[in-house]
Amino acid sequence: MYNMQQMPPAQLQTADERQMGMIMHLSQLINVLFFPIGIVAPIVLWQTQKDKMPALDAHGKMVTNFMISMTIYMIVSIILMFVLIGFLTILAVAVMGIVFPIIGGIKANNGELWSYPLTIKFLK
Repeated sequence: MYNMQQMPPAQLQTADERQMGMIMHLSQLINVLFFPIGIVAPIVLWQTQKDKMPALDAHGKMVTNFMISMTIYMIVSIILMFVLIGFLTILAVAVMGIVFPIIGGIKANNGELWSYPLTIKFLK
């Protein structure tokens, strides 16, 4: 059984928390132009801000889980390209990699924690 008092809040309360949550989610979009920076930026933001803003911890874990899941899906799609289905799956993964962080950023700006669909929960 979980002790709810030890878990950080997932709701972003202040304007600074909401803005930082939005930036954390949207920073994944840097991958479109500069691949490795879009992976490093949200993790750095999460690790440097989670002690100052405890509500960001849940958002950082969600973003990290999503990025790990997307990496797995990309690898599987590349392998599936040998049987041609991978061309469709890699397109779907690319679209999810753009659309889901935007939705997550909008939700974070509203103070909500949005659970990315199809995300494997590595960090809880």
